[in-house]
Amino acid sequence: MGGGSSKPTEPSNFTEIHRRVMPVQQMVRVMEQERKPKILDKPWRDVKWDESTKTKLMKFLKEYKPPVDSVPRARILLIGLVGAGKSSFFNSINSVFRGNMTSQAEAGDMGTSLSLKYRTYKVKASRGGKPMAFLLCDTMGLEATEDGGVRTEDIVSVLKGYVPDKYQFDPTQAMDTDVCQTGIELPLKDRIHCVVYVIDATKLAIMPQGMKTKVDEIRKETKFNEVPLMVLLTKVDKACPLVEKDLKNVYRSGYIKELIDKVHQSLGIPVLNVLPVKNYSSESDLNDTCDILLLTAMKQMLNFADNCFDNWDEDSDTE
Repeated sequence: MGGGSSKPTEPSNFTEIHRRVMPVQQMVRVMEQERKPKILDKPWRDVKWDESTKTKLMKFLKEYKPPVDSVPRARILLIGLVGAGKSSFFNSINSVFRGNMTSQAEAGDMGTSLSLKYRTYKVKASRGGKPMAFLLCDTMGLEATEDGGVRTEDIVSVLKGYVPDKYQFDPTQAMDTDVCQTGIELPLKDRIHCVVYVIDATKLAIMPQGMKTKVDEIRKETKFNEVPLMVLLTKVDKACPLVEKDLKNVYRSGYIKELIDKVHQSLGIPVLNVLPVKNYSSESDLNDTCDILLLTAMKQMLNFADNCFDNWDEDSDTE
C-alpha cells in the first residue's frame, strides 16, 4: 500500500540544515572571539614589576616636598561617583606605607555616599612614622541628581580652600557664603593643588547624563582655577578578566587601553593623565604589583601638583 509515497530523506534535510546552521555558528564564534579581551604584544606603558620599582616609588613619596616654601603639604582632592573608590584609595595608600591593611576612611559600595564630611587625611611614612608632605582630601560622592551628593558649588569652595576639615556637606544647598568668605582669596597652602576624578572601570559605559554634566562643570572650574585634573580608573581587575588573572597584564590589556581612550574622548583629559589602579578591598595581604600601581598614581598626582605650584609662581612673578 502506498508504494508510490516516500518519506523525505533525512540526509537531504540534515545537509540543508547543516549548511544553514554552520555559518551562524561560525559567526557566533567570531563574535565571541572579538569580544574576548586581547593581550597586546607589547605593553602600552613600560613598568618593571619588581621590588626595586616599589622601593624607588616609596622613596620618592617619602622625600617629596612642595617646591613652594609657604606650602607644607600638597593637597590632592578626590572626587567621583558613589562607590568609585575614593576612600578606598586613601586606605590602600595608607596600607602600603604601614605594611598592613588599614581602613581609616570609611569605604563601601552603598547607593548613597558614605563620606558625608569633607576630610583631609595625612599618610605616615611608616607605622608610627612622620606624616608625608601631601594630604588626600575626600569629599561626599557625586550623584547624577541635582539634590544628590556633593554640589558643584561646594567643590569650587573646596578648590579655593574655604571648606574646613570635617565640614558636613548638605546635598540640598551649597555652603553658606558667609562661612566660606568667598570675597577673600586664601593662600596657596590652603587651596587644592590637584583634582583626581575617580572612576569605576566597570561602570564607565553607564554614566548618567546628569553626572557627565556635573563632571564637565567641575572640569571647567579646575581649568579656570589652574588646578591640574587627572583620572584614577579603579577596579580594573573587575573590568577585565585578563587583568583579574594577573594584574601585571594591566598595560597589555587592549580593553583597559580602550577604556582609557574613552575617558580621554568623553572628558577631554589627556591619556597621560588617566591611571589605572586596583584598590585593596577583600585582601588580607599586600601585593607588590598592586602597590606599584597605587604608588605610581600617587607620584603622578604630586607631579601634577607641582605644575599647579609652577603656575602660581609664574602668576606671582608677573605681579
